[in-house]
Amino acid sequence: MGYFTSQQFVRNVRGAYWALLLLCIFGIAPAQAQTNDPWKNTNERVFKLNDYFDRIVVRPVSVAYTTFTPRIARQGIRNIFGNIDDINVLVNDLLQLKFDAALNDSGRLLVNTTLGMGGILDLASGYGLYKNEEDFGQTLGRWGVAAGPYVMLPVFGASNVRDSFGLVLDTLFNPIQYHEDESLRLALFLVRETDSRSGRLALDELITGDRYLFVREAYVQRREYLVTDGQVEDEFGDFGNF
Repeated sequence: MGYFTSQQFVRNVRGAYWALLLLCIFGIAPAQAQTNDPWKNTNERVFKLNDYFDRIVVRPVSVAYTTFTPRIARQGIRNIFGNIDDINVLVNDLLQLKFDAALNDSGRLLVNTTLGMGGILDLASGYGLYKNEEDFGQTLGRWGVAAGPYVMLPVFGASNVRDSFGLVLDTLFNPIQYHEDESLRLALFLVRETDSRSGRLALDELITGDRYLFVREAYVQRREYLVTDGQVEDEFGDFGNF
């Protein structure tokens, strides 16, 4: 679950697509053997519950949202949540000592909050200030905290021990959580998650075979890519150099 502006949304959908495609081509057996999943039985039960809830509630609502909400409105909503997320991204840029990225993201936050009318418009991307993707899970990983066992969280989905702690910190740094109106906080959460789910509808058909294993390996590989800023170990050696 996440929220992006248009440029980053496209990049993340493409990234997820290629991650899923590689899993289809090479299979999940090698990764399955390496994934630390000691709570697999419990994780599978939680996954089935999440998947059931997604099929009967979340996905139908997201399809209706996509069908009946004008595209320009959906983009504005996505931009607003992306702008709020830039606060968290900026904090994690600084914690990871990524000062160039912090300068970029502070510029994004300033431009989109002011000229972009509170983030409705992503004007910053037009100036070359593209959205980065950072969170506290990545920051912990950047400073050597191991991912730990894989865990399937109720509602929030795939995670690991490190990213679960990171999720708590991400929530604490989200200004929406501090609005005094509890009903508004809940409404914003539901809108954000519905919009996020609508952005992943096209990926549903790419999942084949064992859905639990497929989602697990896609998550593990995606998080490794993000934590290492794309500097992942090439398990195929010189095979890919052609």
